[in-house]
Amino acid sequence: MAEEFEWGRLAYGMQLPVQSQSALFAEGWEAEAGPEDLVEIARVADRAGFAYLASCDHVAIPRRLADAMGTVWYDPVATLSYLAGVTEHVRLMSHVAIVGLRHPLLSAKQYATLDHLSGGRLILGVGAGHVAEEFEALGADFARRGRVLDDTVDALRAALGPDEFPEYEGEFFSFEGLGQRPRPAQRRVPIWVGGSSPAAVRRAAVRGDGWLPQGDPRDRLPDQIAKLKRLRAEAGIDAPLTVGAITEPLYVGEPTWPVGRRTLSGKPAALAESLRAYAEMGVHQIQVRFRSRSRRELTDQMAAFGADVAPHIK
Repeated sequence: MAEEFEWGRLAYGMQLPVQSQSALFAEGWEAEAGPEDLVEIARVADRAGFAYLASCDHVAIPRRLADAMGTVWYDPVATLSYLAGVTEHVRLMSHVAIVGLRHPLLSAKQYATLDHLSGGRLILGVGAGHVAEEFEALGADFARRGRVLDDTVDALRAALGPDEFPEYEGEFFSFEGLGQRPRPAQRRVPIWVGGSSPAAVRRAAVRGDGWLPQGDPRDRLPDQIAKLKRLRAEAGIDAPLTVGAITEPLYVGEPTWPVGRRTLSGKPAALAESLRAYAEMGVHQIQVRFRSRSRRELTDQMAAFGADVAPHIK
């Protein structure tokens, strides 16, 4: 069973490269990368103290979006299960699974198996999705995807719980008398809700164990966090909520190539000081991304962050 996060410190995780290659964020070297690169990156993350590795979810990209989004989107269950076998400690997160594309019993079967095989390392990140053609191709309801997601999260709570024969009755889904094993290794699989729209923030506050913002800049986070806390209190929920943030791109050290105007770079202590500001806002975990020109440069950056930056942000 994976140990619980130590939420007294600022944890750090990362979205895996290679498995999703949008033109908005993929580095040039990723186009020729493959499974062996993912394995080495995952092993370095395991050694360097990363809290989680994350994988995205898209089934098919329409031609109108292919130039911007690309069509390389590995399946998150397959990808994370593959990497579970070569790691020991790092958690495995879908960021995010578009669970409204699938019946919750199907998602529960896939992710319960992943949690079982990994020894309880799953974090189930969920989101509403935004590509209408994916929903249409799979016979899913795009227009009502927010309501479907709300119902799906509630159904997944039941289906990923301890009962071999879970029961649920909701707006769109209902089931009883249907057994599923293996059960998850965790007593409660954490469900983190992605998105920064008002509906997504409310969903995270009243249904989630965590919030995964969609690129909110630093100056917007305090208001969003205050809203999360207010909505959660109004709903009468006392359980803690894990608040996340996606940082600016990072480069540990002084780069000798153009890493971009928004990239934070420099000495480890200076980077740590900048990142500690997230904790002061009420953030519990940061998702980091490193600029790199090769797998080796990326893994060097990850190792340097774990050894030289992370000790100053804990």
